[in-house]
Amino acid sequence: MADPEQIVDVSDPDDPRLADYRDLRDVELRKSLEAEHGLFLAEGEKVVRRSVEAGFAPRSFLMAPRWLDGLDDIIGSTDAPCYVLSEALIEQVTGFHVHRGALASLQRRPLPTVEEVLSGARSVLVLEDLVDHTNVGAIFRSGAALGFDAVLLAPRTADPLYRRSIKVGMGAVFSTPWTRLPDWYDALPDLSRRGFTTVALTLAPDSVPIEEAVDGVDRLALVLGSEGHGLSSRWESSADRRAIIPMRAGIDSLNVAAATAVACYAAARR
Repeated sequence: MADPEQIVDVSDPDDPRLADYRDLRDVELRKSLEAEHGLFLAEGEKVVRRSVEAGFAPRSFLMAPRWLDGLDDIIGSTDAPCYVLSEALIEQVTGFHVHRGALASLQRRPLPTVEEVLSGARSVLVLEDLVDHTNVGAIFRSGAALGFDAVLLAPRTADPLYRRSIKVGMGAVFSTPWTRLPDWYDALPDLSRRGFTTVALTLAPDSVPIEEAVDGVDRLALVLGSEGHGLSSRWESSADRRAIIPMRAGIDSLNVAAATAVACYAAARR
């Protein structure tokens, strides 16, 4: 149960204690603020709960009164203050209508090493330069749902702890080990040396159907490229195998999040 002293009623949207929650629609400003202070935001009762249960330390909570009872145990499991505002004031602070009514600001943790993330993993997603936070969140969700054990990100891939990514992924980023690759150029050969078969989803001329590409593979690294041009020539050529999702004439590709879900399903059945 939450300590009554944790519950702080706030009536001024300019209150400096609410700084973590300002301007949530300004992506570039949020990137700068969150990097500077080492924080990220969770939105919605389920996601807030999952973030705290995953061991992330809250800096504070912000919510409308109607969410207090549902999250009372989570608030009480921490010593972080919970700022309570009307939904109209929350909209003034954040810049949009938070229809799920509950937010938490949490402390980021240092990223694990590649070795730690891959320890015991059999199926891994590897993302190169995906810049859309929605796609990144959806890919984490598909991977978690379909049995993938970890996610590796190229340096320019969008932040999976950005609020929109977390929300779309329903908090899958909290349960799926992930980290960023320190060496982009040799990332796929390095995975091959570690015993993974790297399968790149691409329209390359030598691509084979995804079911064929993953057949018989024990440790799989499924490689996906950016929303625009797909994989770089370096990653496409350095993968062990190249794969496509066979489609009807006239359509050559799916949105990367949809393609990932299909490929993960095929991989899970191998």
